Amino acid sequence: MFIVHVALQGCLQATDVPYGLTPDTGGHIKYLLELVGAQANRSDVRRVVIVTRGFESGYGPQYRPGWERIDDKVEILRLADDHPGYLAKEDLWKQAACLSEGLLTFLASQETPPAYLHAHYADAATIAATIRRRMGIPFVFTAHSLGRVKRAAMPSSRGETQGHSDLDRRIAIEERAFAEADLVVASSRDEAEVQYAAYRNYDPGKIRIIEPGSDLAAYRGARSTRAVRAMVAPFLRDPRKLIVLAIARPVAKKNLPMLVEAFGRDPWLSANANLLIVAGTRSVIADLDTEGQSEMRAILEAIDRHDLYGKVAIPKDHKASDVPAIYALARETGGVFANPALNEPFGLTLLEAAASGLPIVATDSGGPNDIIERCDNGRLVNPQRPEMIATACREILQDRELHTRYAANGAAAVESYDWTSHAARFAKLASRLAAPASRRAGLSMPQLLVCDIDNTLTGSETCIRAFTRWHKREAALDFAVATGRSLHSALSILEQQNAPNPKIIISSVGTEIYLLDGNGVTYRRDDDWSRIIARGWNRKAVAEAMADFETIVPQAPLEQRNYKLSYFAEGDTKVAARIRAHLEARGLGASVIYSHGRYLDILPARASKGAAITYLRKIRSLAENAVFVAGDSGNDIEMLRTFPQSIIVANFSDALASRSDLAHSYVARRSHALGIIEGVAHFRQRASRLTVQ
Repeated sequence: MFIVHVALQGCLQATDVPYGLTPDTGGHIKYLLELVGAQANRSDVRRVVIVTRGFESGYGPQYRPGWERIDDKVEILRLADDHPGYLAKEDLWKQAACLSEGLLTFLASQETPPAYLHAHYADAATIAATIRRRMGIPFVFTAHSLGRVKRAAMPSSRGETQGHSDLDRRIAIEERAFAEADLVVASSRDEAEVQYAAYRNYDPGKIRIIEPGSDLAAYRGARSTRAVRAMVAPFLRDPRKLIVLAIARPVAKKNLPMLVEAFGRDPWLSANANLLIVAGTRSVIADLDTEGQSEMRAILEAIDRHDLYGKVAIPKDHKASDVPAIYALARETGGVFANPALNEPFGLTLLEAAASGLPIVATDSGGPNDIIERCDNGRLVNPQRPEMIATACREILQDRELHTRYAANGAAAVESYDWTSHAARFAKLASRLAAPASRRAGLSMPQLLVCDIDNTLTGSETCIRAFTRWHKREAALDFAVATGRSLHSALSILEQQNAPNPKIIISSVGTEIYLLDGNGVTYRRDDDWSRIIARGWNRKAVAEAMADFETIVPQAPLEQRNYKLSYFAEGDTKVAARIRAHLEARGLGASVIYSHGRYLDILPARASKGAAITYLRKIRSLAENAVFVAGDSGNDIEMLRTFPQSIIVANFSDALASRSDLAHSYVARRSHALGIIEGVAHFRQRASRLTVQ
């Protein structure tokens, strides 16, 4: 496979990237280089070319137009354009046409075209879209960060030197990128379901969450060095104190002055800890761009306002190779890592901190939601509230048992953020995009198997591997999933588990239906189903009624959908009946589903997994006995009791096997995905016996 990445922003080079040298020389370059390294390690990848912009500048001769070879598979191509000097990200759009022609010339000279282009940031997507129109090469888009998110987080546009026009232009370019890309890659659910959803051209079926990996080997077991200690010591009266560490570029969205403000306002922190801010490199503040100067001055003003001299270190320079030792220094003092960004699309520094053995305090806006949910290694905070930032840091530092647990959890869990598996998932999707139409998704089969995901299909790697092998032999059986997860969460877990690619995804407890497109990669929402369940549904009134109901706690905002309100109700087996009565008394019809002893979902009265499958059966003209359904818990009850060929896997919960309305179900002797196979075989054998009779 031949892959071309297009990444125009910043000072990109193969090694020793000077992160922070310019405002747009940041984490996306680390992301790109590590992704490319993982792709190059694959046997099915023969060549990777990174296309960027070449320029002359005082930053060094290495950025001039031309070629840079990284290894025998990977090269960097720096294209020339009409402007010889460095261009900030706000001005790259002016060179899109010229750079497109340069890339077209390069591609036309190749013996074979690349399987796909991967555009990083929307300006690169403009070029990739031109190539797609001219040469038919599909392209993948990774946004990294978004203009609409920046506008929402910083309404005053602090640091936006050319006013709103630059941001308006950036958003318009991003809109076109979302419309024209064949596949959009997100790093987190927040990106996929909140940030991208703010765009007119948002198409959820085009989006895949593929969490970045990170090359974390250098951080595990790292120790502080004499050079790093010497770098920090001149700033601090007592370098042995607990360290609150932040590593980020001095740009407004990273919100570093607010961290200083939080530290300075908290008497315990300022008395018992030091604050270490590694904010890129600089010779003098005046040499930074306007935004960098503004942020550095705001940091220094906060230090001065709270008289934090001797308690805050903000070194001027460091090498990339120093970073593991910087994290190690904070760990050795028993410290904590803080990321107070106004929005963090993912948060690679959080993975580095976790691998280093540091608990984290992170913004509740963006990817840190996913990281802390998966790793259970810190606290989320509102980045606009300094008291929340300070309280989270202080409580972790004061509670040594909590600190130890968070540190251990993070160090163990970040193993799952792996570039090798990221590249493998990407390769599988890309191969489908590049496949000829004859090899793509085929016509619907005469039978349909619908499985719940968590603890039914998944839960055992051995079982799901056996299921995948079995499914490949099932030429007459379409595969679908019905889950409480969102579309993107469902696809993410299925791809992580190497499960078969479902033809249909019934998500959010039956309130959304997505159908696989002919390319075998993207999905389209069934809007007819949305219109059906919307009749009589008053979400606002239901939410207001539930605000008066005691003993339940709303789940995270990401779990709330247009046709689903989700809560926690711990150990209350009677809660569903009480809520139905509560809503009926207010004239509100709804479906109330309780599962696993804690999850409570309130849906439109017409919605459920069973209703969604019945709708699909009818529009596909399938006989009732052509549908198999499999589940394990309370939110599967509707579909299990609706269909005669229902399978309850052996590891069921919520007393499914003892319910009278599920007496027709087959209770498998085997658990997870093996129970599904067993159940399908049982019903087929029964049908065969009946046919013979």
